Amino acid sequence: MGISGGIAAYKIPELIRLLTKAGADVRVTTTHNALEFVTETTLRTLSGHTIYSDVFAAVNAHATEHISLPDWADMMLIAPATVNVLGKLANGIADDALTTTFAAMRKPVVIAPAMNDKMYAAPATQQAMQDLAARDNITMLDCAEGPLACGTSGKGRMQEIEVLLEEIYTVFTPKTLLGKRVMITAGPTIEKLDPVRYISNFSTGKMGRALAQECRRRGAEVTLIMGAMSAQEMCEQAVAAFAHADIAILAAAVADYRPKQMVDHKIKKQVGASSLTLMLVENPDIAATLGKMKQPGQQLIGFALETNNELENAQAKLQKKNLDMIVLNSLNDPGAGFGYDTNKVTLIHRDGTQKNYPLLSKEVVAGVILDNISLS
Repeated sequence: MGISGGIAAYKIPELIRLLTKAGADVRVTTTHNALEFVTETTLRTLSGHTIYSDVFAAVNAHATEHISLPDWADMMLIAPATVNVLGKLANGIADDALTTTFAAMRKPVVIAPAMNDKMYAAPATQQAMQDLAARDNITMLDCAEGPLACGTSGKGRMQEIEVLLEEIYTVFTPKTLLGKRVMITAGPTIEKLDPVRYISNFSTGKMGRALAQECRRRGAEVTLIMGAMSAQEMCEQAVAAFAHADIAILAAAVADYRPKQMVDHKIKKQVGASSLTLMLVENPDIAATLGKMKQPGQQLIGFALETNNELENAQAKLQKKNLDMIVLNSLNDPGAGFGYDTNKVTLIHRDGTQKNYPLLSKEVVAGVILDNISLS
């Protein structure tokens, strides 16, 4: 972990805590200015290691700490990276503990800049970021937009801790989907009745988001189709995306029917009427539509959430809709289905092969699903 002297340095102790909690061994190098924003005691306590902040300090474990740390580490994250540090990193200037360590680092490096919006827009800053981004071992993050420490608002904020964690996980994930284009549908669809009401379901999209995240980590170009849209809108977007996709994973809970007519005013309770009749018509079947479009080399993966005759229904859906694999889960399994962070699935392949998995986090289930997709 490399920390330079920006106000965003105050967030880094929490990142170190989360990384060590996840099992990582974290060692820290800083510029002198970084220690104006976060104390050496805090960093040492959370990381469990002496902090490397002075090239010539007597307490350094090695005489050439800037060489031994890059040899030891699997990756380096520099956050925040100030304008000053970006300029040094881009131009080979190594005059402190942080920049000398970076100069010797040949493994993956993620850089998260942070600065004032005017400093961000400066030509020299933009050039430094472009030069660093062009290097094979560097992931150069952009700044986020929002309120800045100087009191203004604009582009210059360091990306949030969750984003930095995701980039770290991405570095360590084998790029088994590099060069692949993956389309994923997720979440519920909504079918409007009137300007204030709609028909939907309890899907949260957690499984689809986990799949999209894992695909990105594995190097895929991901199109995630999710949002407050109707089945018809989702179908149109899925058809357009599938034309260019290598893999499509249909994790959305799509409404089978929609109101025949959406009225343009709020439906009012009728005096004396104890019931209301709605006429529903069938929605387009996204899986079946894509199944008819599927070309050799494309993989089409579906989901089946069932409440009864689970296996038979899933197998029938796989065959009828020309899927290559279907992910079966049941609302009868505790901890599975809508709203949970966990899922219990059975994977059924086109050749009849079945694999059952216990209750797992949806992040792990996403990896399991991707591991079972044929990439030949």
